Amino acid sequence: MNLHDALKECNLIAILRGIKPEEVEAVGETLIEAGWRILEVPLNSPDPLKSIEKLQKLFGDKALIGAGTVLTPAQVADVAATGSKVIISPNANLSVIEASVAKGMVSLPGVATPTEAFAAIGAGATGVKAFPAEAIPPYVIKAWKAVLPKDIPVLAVGGVTPDNMKAFVDAGAAGFGIGGSLYKPGDSAEVIGAKAKQFIEAMRAIR
Repeated sequence: MNLHDALKECNLIAILRGIKPEEVEAVGETLIEAGWRILEVPLNSPDPLKSIEKLQKLFGDKALIGAGTVLTPAQVADVAATGSKVIISPNANLSVIEASVAKGMVSLPGVATPTEAFAAIGAGATGVKAFPAEAIPPYVIKAWKAVLPKDIPVLAVGGVTPDNMKAFVDAGAAGFGIGGSLYKPGDSAEVIGAKAKQFIEAMRAIR
């Protein structure tokens, strides 16, 4: 599954910051069943590479499994060794983007300005994430979309809820990264599943 197909099926990325390896099977299964197709484990989670490896082994044929908060090329190599196909960062570190591209991985760096976005795209980024979206109003993303390459998806990440997604979609956002509104460490699979369905229903209503 490539990024375009995953976003077409479900344009929501589950950011599982703080998840533990022993939780990922139940949480991953719940999200996949709800329809989510991109799962991210940030590297500042407990034993993140083990969690990513488990998710990749269990669900890699059904979803894109990725690492978040990837800050160095060395971390890109560590993530690639798990079989994961997605590198997500809070910033636009060109060396991280280039290392991801060199390994054939999806690269989704965080950007806050058109200058950062164009630099990231020039380095080979697959898409860019407007981060934090709560500080980047939809009208800003609309302005970005007027000048960025049409085939580069812009994802809104940070402070996204079912109530504010429509404004971002109307502005041209291709999808969303959902963190604390979906998953908090210690949440049960049932709680996460209920939240996951709320986001899916909100997205379907917009589409």
